[in-house]
Amino acid sequence: MNAKLFNYNNSQWLAQSDKEKLKNDEFSLVLCFGGKNIFPQIDAFGQLQALFKNADIALCSTAGEIYQETVLDNSLIAIAFKFESTKIKTSTVNINAYKNSYDAAIGLINNLPKPDLSYIMVFSDGSLVNGSELIKGLNYASGNILVTGGLAGDDANFRSTLVGLNRNPTEGNIIAIGFYGDKLLVTHGSQGGWDMFGLERTVTKSQANVLSEINEQSALDLYKKYLGPDVENLAASALLFPLALTIQGQSEPIVRTILSIDEEKKTMTFAGDIPENSKVRLMRANFDKLIDASSKAAENSLKNNQKPDFALLISCVGRKLILGPRTEEEVEAVADAFPEDTTMAGFYSYGEISPFNSSGICQLHNQTMTITSFYELP
Repeated sequence: MNAKLFNYNNSQWLAQSDKEKLKNDEFSLVLCFGGKNIFPQIDAFGQLQALFKNADIALCSTAGEIYQETVLDNSLIAIAFKFESTKIKTSTVNINAYKNSYDAAIGLINNLPKPDLSYIMVFSDGSLVNGSELIKGLNYASGNILVTGGLAGDDANFRSTLVGLNRNPTEGNIIAIGFYGDKLLVTHGSQGGWDMFGLERTVTKSQANVLSEINEQSALDLYKKYLGPDVENLAASALLFPLALTIQGQSEPIVRTILSIDEEKKTMTFAGDIPENSKVRLMRANFDKLIDASSKAAENSLKNNQKPDFALLISCVGRKLILGPRTEEEVEAVADAFPEDTTMAGFYSYGEISPFNSSGICQLHNQTMTITSFYELP
């Protein structure tokens, strides 16, 4: 397996390194990540298709691009993959063609042939798709097959996102890339690094991703009580104080980011469902722990994959907004954990798709650094 990085600059795609001297028609898959406003300005798919005539091309808008150890904004990057034994099949659906995100996920996975399918990479619209329902459908349809990926981003605007497969990206799309054969080793790691504080409480009233009551009290009033002076900056300050959510039947909490609040209805809307009877605790940012957690995510992905050819990094836009000028430190922490010659790329997202570190069941994460590592066996 060979993964080669490209950066769009001065109206052309420039390779980070050309030491392997591979021909472009040898690549079978290209991932393109970039700022949402860049895609309508250029024919990104057309240009990449002209360069990589034999490749499936997936495109996804972001809240920031990860290019080796650098974090970029409103750029275009691409990763081209050449496999020795692994085959690729792809699938795409649009949420508008389905009743809900759950059904769309099932339709997406059912379009992939199942024999010899070993891993599925998913990129989804991050605005029109319900991430929690998407994950439920992915788990149902994929069975025991590993699924990782992320939700597209739109910087910190939260308006609309773009995803495309073998065409320029548009709204509402969900794509799946199936990897086939027994030679590809894929491992994963996901870590948050937040401090939990306060008592564990029970969600007593909610609907999908809208939380109304905790312990039969107004969730918003309780939340405000613990914010102190940061309450004046809601909803922006909510990024600093996500919730740790433990769903019935699961041992490890997942992080849920607050998207908005409704003062009149006393409700809070999250980037993922908050089921009734689940347990929640407040969390707060710790800059050093966030960066250390990125290193831990890398270490987890390396436990059974010591020399990956490529690492896909998908971190949350909330982490980027919180870390600010220190954002690159979390990517550098990942790089320090990986072997020096590992190719790394990815993006900042509206949600990360990955199992827990010790589980094979896919989950929707917020505010985590999620890493998928790849190595093709000889």
